[in-house]
Amino acid sequence: MPLILGTNSIKDTTFDVERSLRFDRTSSERLHFTQGSGDDTTARRKWTFSTWIKRGQLVNSSNHQYFFGVGTYTLIGFRLDGSGEADDMYIQVGTGSSAQGLHTNAKFRDPSAWMHVYVAFDSTDGTAANRIKAYINGNLIDNAYGDYSMDQRSSITQNDEDDFVGNSGDVINIGYSTNGTNSYFDGYMAETHLLIGTTKAHTEFAESNNDGIWIPKETNFSTSDYGSNGFKLEYKQTGTSANSSGLGADTSGNNNHFTVSNHTSIDQCADTPTNNYATLNFIDNYYTPHSLSNGNLKQTTDSTSGYAPNVSTIALSQGKWYFEVKYVSRSSSDNYNLIGIRGSQITNTNYLGQNQYEYGYYSQSGKYYTNNSAVTYGNSYDQGDIIGCYLDLDNNKLYFAKNGTIQNSGTGISITDPASTPLGHYFFAVGDYGQSLTIVNEINFGNPTFTISSGNADPDSHGNFEYSPNDGGSSSFDSSAKNFYALNTKNLAEYG
Repeated sequence: MPLILGTNSIKDTTFDVERSLRFDRTSSERLHFTQGSGDDTTARRKWTFSTWIKRGQLVNSSNHQYFFGVGTYTLIGFRLDGSGEADDMYIQVGTGSSAQGLHTNAKFRDPSAWMHVYVAFDSTDGTAANRIKAYINGNLIDNAYGDYSMDQRSSITQNDEDDFVGNSGDVINIGYSTNGTNSYFDGYMAETHLLIGTTKAHTEFAESNNDGIWIPKETNFSTSDYGSNGFKLEYKQTGTSANSSGLGADTSGNNNHFTVSNHTSIDQCADTPTNNYATLNFIDNYYTPHSLSNGNLKQTTDSTSGYAPNVSTIALSQGKWYFEVKYVSRSSSDNYNLIGIRGSQITNTNYLGQNQYEYGYYSQSGKYYTNNSAVTYGNSYDQGDIIGCYLDLDNNKLYFAKNGTIQNSGTGISITDPASTPLGHYFFAVGDYGQSLTIVNEINFGNPTFTISSGNADPDSHGNFEYSPNDGGSSSFDSSAKNFYALNTKNLAEYG
């Protein structure tokens, strides 16, 4: 399963990406901008697109996911291949009243990691195979991924212009394409560029660090490099924007600000390619058809099948860590929610706490479950409550708080050392204890999907929480339990 350990976390970067934008395809979220005049046919023979993405939901039989779409036919994203296999990368350019594309056999299905996507169109190149170039995380697709299921680059006539990029009146969509139904992207995007009339190398946008990890690179392009309709989206407030949140602000100097459709300010995220936050793991969901949305931070449990929880994309073996769960709703009078940690593999018939290496705080009774036994612990909780989970792996203790009040008078639950668990580490986990109801939870690893009324960061100023990760809120911990951290890769490199 895709997951993040300390060995692939990033501690130091020369350039930090400040913000990303979260896209929830079920909410039809997109940015859009109608191009004006200024990019002539000569300019439209070349363009460069670069962005960082982190996936949420994956493609299924009823949808494609395009994160860049212009007019009718120019697009980049994920879709089904001809054999019904999902999540191939698909690149298409509309030229000469037709569409020429590049469709990889490679699958891109990791929801735990950020990925750099670079595409350059250059119809002036004398070699047909060079008229569309694509790099994923610094790797040329030709070399990295072998044969294509579709490669139409040779059909691009030399000096053809793109019929849509740079064309006055055509709409540029970020997170969506009009080509196909239900084609919204799901996940996160950061550092999105479109340069029209020029091609820049992929190494102008990103580079390998000393550990061989592909990381963002600060760009210093001139406004003229972007052409008349090009843009740079940093998804942050700049004081000049298409909306009050700044989510659609173009910072290239062109002022090609995007209109924001269905996003809210809560979708502006600290989860970036230079500081990757945990989410729930979409891939480790095959035991149970729980639905994940809002960047894999909203869980809707299934009412007809197994008990298995969803778990975090980041695994932990040391350090002190904090996350929150807002218990949003339940579909019946039954109150069967479980929040906690998991240190072993779970089947769909196992609830959180059935195994001796699992600990689940139970909503109905306030007890916690481990080794299939209920242990008296704290107060019950219900819809509208926010549960804080404090994991201290320096002392092998676990604490829970209800609406900011630490339970059990601050006395922690003693847990098995992670090195002695079957997995050798723990995951944060959220699930239910009943097959006859639907429960909705929103998970906050420091990058919330629900409105935060007070705002609390960890000791390194990371994360945005309703309650304090530092002191247990209105009640005290064991004296050793202070200073818990948000679950992201910068903290993981430092403390994990």
